[in-house]
Amino acid sequence: MSLNSVNTNMGAMVALQSLESTASELSATQKQISTGYRVADSTDDGAAYAIAQGIRSTVGALTSANQQLGNATGLMSTTQTGLNSVSNMMSSMRDTLIKLGDSSVQGAQRADYAQTYGTQLKAVQSAIQDASYNGKTLIGDITGSSGSFGRVAVVRNENAASYGVATFSGSALYSAISITSTLMASTTGAASIAALITAGGTFLTQQQSVGTALNAIGSSINFVNNQTTYNNNKINSLNSGLGSLIDADLAKESAQLTALQIRQQLGTQALSMANQAPQTLLSLFK
Repeated sequence: MSLNSVNTNMGAMVALQSLESTASELSATQKQISTGYRVADSTDDGAAYAIAQGIRSTVGALTSANQQLGNATGLMSTTQTGLNSVSNMMSSMRDTLIKLGDSSVQGAQRADYAQTYGTQLKAVQSAIQDASYNGKTLIGDITGSSGSFGRVAVVRNENAASYGVATFSGSALYSAISITSTLMASTTGAASIAALITAGGTFLTQQQSVGTALNAIGSSINFVNNQTTYNNNKINSLNSGLGSLIDADLAKESAQLTALQIRQQLGTQALSMANQAPQTLLSLFK
C-alpha cells in the first residue's frame, strides 16, 4: 500500500490505535486510584473478586457473631454479679444459723437472729430475681423475677456454631434455705437448724452449689472472651489478606498515572501530525 495516500492514512491509524490503548490504560489506572482497589468489581479480575466477596462475607459473619457474644457477656456478667451477691449473703446467713442452732440462745435475742435471717433471705431473693439482662435471666426462676428464664445457646463463629451457657435454679436454692419463722423462734428447733450447716446439710450443700455455679459462669465468661478475641484476630487476618488481594498500590498507580498522561499528550500530538501528512501531497499539485 502506498504511503502517499489520501484514502488510507496508516500513520494516523497507528497513532489512533496507540492513543486508544493509552486511554484504556489511563481509565483503568484512574479507576484504581479513585476506588483504592486493584479489583473493584468482577470486570477487573473475576476470580479475585469472587474470593474477595467470600472473605467479606466471612468478616461480616464474624462481626455479627461477636455482637452476639457481647450480648452473652452482658448476661453472664449480670449472672455472676447476682451469684456473688448470693454467695456473700449466704456466708452471713451461715453465721446467723450458727447462733440459731445454739439452744442457749433464747427469747428476744433469738427473735432478733430470726429476723436477721429473714432479712438476709430477702436479700438472696432480690439478688436472684434481679439478675436479668436484656429480658433474659440464667438464675431468676422464682416469682417476681424479671426476664425469661432459660439456657442460652449463643452463636460463636461464622459457621453459626453455638456455645451453651447453663442455668442455675434460683428457685431451688431459695426453697432449700427458707426456714419457717416458727422453727427459728423455738429452741426445740435449734438441733434441726444446726443440722442444716453440718457436712452434707441442706444449707451447706446449697452454698457449695452456688460456688459451683460461680465457677461455671466464670469459665463461660472466659470462654466467650477468648472466642471474641480469636474472632477479632481472625477478622484482622482476613482483612489483611483481602487487602493484599484487591487493594491498589497507590504509589505505583500514581507514577503510572503521570506516565500515561504524558503518553496521552504525546499520542494526541502524534495523531495530529499524522492527520496533517496528506496535506503535503497538495504541494505536488501546485
